[in-house]
Amino acid sequence: MEDMLISDAVLVSNYLKGEEAALSILISRHQQRIYSFIYSKVYDRDVTEDIFQDTFIKVIRTLKRGGYNEEGKFLPWVMRISHNLVIDYFRKNKRMPKFDNTGDFNIFSVLGDPDLNAEKRIIKDQVEDDVRKLIDELPEDQRDVLVMRIYNDMSFKEIAERTDVSINTALGRMRYALINLRKVIEKNNIILTN
Repeated sequence: MEDMLISDAVLVSNYLKGEEAALSILISRHQQRIYSFIYSKVYDRDVTEDIFQDTFIKVIRTLKRGGYNEEGKFLPWVMRISHNLVIDYFRKNKRMPKFDNTGDFNIFSVLGDPDLNAEKRIIKDQVEDDVRKLIDELPEDQRDVLVMRIYNDMSFKEIAERTDVSINTALGRMRYALINLRKVIEKNNIILTN
């Protein structure tokens, strides 16, 4: 049978009727997209693998207990599950990316807010994507420090060792990165709060 011609909705339905192979097709069809999404948030292959497995354990459990009712929207549903598991991972490990030492600039600390409804979460995700694009506009040395500090949760000592500069230089680059990021945000008139 031509796997690609069968819609997600039919595969879900077949799986619920006891056809185990249907789930394998669904997983292989979407694994690259879901794996890439998780990796883009955690930057760690082992953690990505764990969250990916947990995502499909949750998918299977929800399907088996009849908790899936979003016909035709299988991928967005699975992506939401993986997104929530990523947030859980950061919360559990107290590694939600934050600017600890700059109280007035903490867009990253709101991303794990459990009270966000789906619509707000999509907006927050969009803001996060926009911020990533702005970060890409920074000079390379500043961008590297910012990404290591915020997304990889590295200490300034680790950053200094990784980039082969003094801790003061790493701190300085972070400071300039934040100043430049604010300028870009103001220039683009981006509003980071509700």
